[in-house]
Amino acid sequence: MKYVYILESLGSPGRFYTGMTQNIDSRLETHNSGSVPHIAKFRPWRLKSYVAFTDETKAHAFELYLKSGSGRSFVKKRL
Repeated sequence: MKYVYILESLGSPGRFYTGMTQNIDSRLETHNSGSVPHIAKFRPWRLKSYVAFTDETKAHAFELYLKSGSGRSFVKKRL
């Protein structure tokens, strides 16, 4: 099972991060520990939403969509 997740920064409201993982809890801990340098300065993070996929190709395509301009607009408007 693959999960596409959206995190929201508690330290910088309105900032979101999108990713894909097999273990959401472990990945959230990794982000909040500061082990991901790209987003460490915006921690702590909270899980805003996630979608589970059985097909990794579809999960990857959805993650890419959410990282596109229209996908980011969708997240900000709908979530």
